[in-house]
Amino acid sequence: NYVLVKIETDEPELYGWGDATLNGRELAVAAALEHHIIPLLIGRDPDQIEDIWQFLFRGTYWRGGPVLMTALAGIDLALWDIKGKRAGLPVYSLLGGKTREGALAYAHCSGSDFEEVADEARARMEQGFKVIRAQVAIPGTIGTYGTRDVHHMRSDPGWGDGGPLPGVEQWEPAPYLRTIPRLFEHLRGALGDEIELLHDVHERLNPIQAAQLARALEPYRLFFLEDPLRPEHKESFRVIRQHSTIPLAMGELFHTRWEALPLISEQLIDFIRCDIGHIGGITEARKIAALAETFNVQTAWHGPPDIAPITHAANVHLDMAIPNFGVQELTFFPEVTETVISGGPAFRDGRLFVSDTP
Repeated sequence: NYVLVKIETDEPELYGWGDATLNGRELAVAAALEHHIIPLLIGRDPDQIEDIWQFLFRGTYWRGGPVLMTALAGIDLALWDIKGKRAGLPVYSLLGGKTREGALAYAHCSGSDFEEVADEARARMEQGFKVIRAQVAIPGTIGTYGTRDVHHMRSDPGWGDGGPLPGVEQWEPAPYLRTIPRLFEHLRGALGDEIELLHDVHERLNPIQAAQLARALEPYRLFFLEDPLRPEHKESFRVIRQHSTIPLAMGELFHTRWEALPLISEQLIDFIRCDIGHIGGITEARKIAALAETFNVQTAWHGPPDIAPITHAANVHLDMAIPNFGVQELTFFPEVTETVISGGPAFRDGRLFVSDTP
């Protein structure tokens, strides 16, 4: 369920589109926009993106959090769209111009067993992918993240927008910690050393378990290990660093640069992967990228299927401009989505590209 924002100006035919989609809380974001934020924009100058951003961020006093930062991102992306159209330039040009021709991208591969994951990875490699995220169903659990082993969710017409209730899964760390190193041993043997591999823990381990997994995965040379811990206690990343040199990625549940700052400044991660649609848009993301550059941390912006192609385009415009880009998560949208929302990134030869049009 997308939440899209259109900002019109007093110049004929000059308007911008933004994405303010927050999966599972779309109605909360829509209400924040309609009742609290949009009335504050009437009559302001759309050229003043930074000032508007600060006005909306600080003006509530009760600032931050996923709902307000997603609403702010929708406004921010629409204002950058207007600025690009007014200047007659693509947004990456306004951010300093290209530092690369395309953004290295990765796709998701999963399966019920190791060989099914390997088969899906081979198919992605034939498409041109050079980086792949691998997940596999864990024996004895229900609803393994990142696979098609999804526990059936029941719908309740009286809840929220009448869609499914949150899924309930069964999780045990012991079989997971046994299975994942074996998966990557199998993939390295089946796929070779040239393909880059990564894995998403999805914040399901405690610090010692995460350290054990990171050390066990070292022989298989992962591109990075994603979200090994929950976001609340960032000091726990020191435990992983003490026991492993495997590259770490974190950040899709952060909402401001201050949440990302400790992990970046202490070099406890190697990739910052905030969601541009949930941290206030391009205006905040470019500041996080600059902070990360200072400490030799690369970017890997979140690119899931539950944000609109508008945010995916914003990801790649920023990827094209910053010097410390690492890799970009990719989602292929169904045709019906691309029919309604055009202009998303295009994939070819392992990379993502955006249009040179404003």
